[in-house]
Amino acid sequence: MSDVVAIILAAGRATRFGAGPDTTKALALLQGKALVCWVTEAALASRASTVIVVTGHASAAVDSALASLPVHRVKNPAYAEGMAGSLKAGLEALPQRASGAVVLLADMPKVTPAIIDRLISSYESGGSKVDAVVPVRNGRLGNPVLLGRSIFAAVGTLSGDQGARRLFDDPQRIVLSCPIDDEAIEIDVDTPAALAALDRAG
Repeated sequence: MSDVVAIILAAGRATRFGAGPDTTKALALLQGKALVCWVTEAALASRASTVIVVTGHASAAVDSALASLPVHRVKNPAYAEGMAGSLKAGLEALPQRASGAVVLLADMPKVTPAIIDRLISSYESGGSKVDAVVPVRNGRLGNPVLLGRSIFAAVGTLSGDQGARRLFDDPQRIVLSCPIDDEAIEIDVDTPAALAALDRAG
């Protein structure tokens, strides 16, 4: 265990995926299991001390899918305004002891506990001045990212669909690159075709 918490963003409307008013991409099935459950189970199996799932669109259905898992669920009523609001809702729900948060996306089902643990270990070895840790593969940035407590307040300046990565452009911030040679940090599910291809790949 560590003092780093996992936050899973599962509140969006997933318009590109074509989800309806009562369901969401996070509930689409991959090998018989909802995408959000793949991500949540990986977080629970990691060193993260607590797992928080931020819901919004079709929150009742997402809550039902997660009912058997020991997670803390937080609803973002302003989910339609974009990712920034969900990120803020997740950070506001953090326990006081949390030193950082790994931010996971509900549509990235291939992320493993080992990836999450690598980010946590990199953060812990970097010292208290580290603002964030970003996974990198072949020179490309991936997800999830880890946010240190030192950058939490700055998240409050974000709006709409802005993610925390915009904050990393500040040259005064200390952002560690964590090499991870696993395509899982680049695989997200944006369309039914992408989901079908991932399902076929096994």
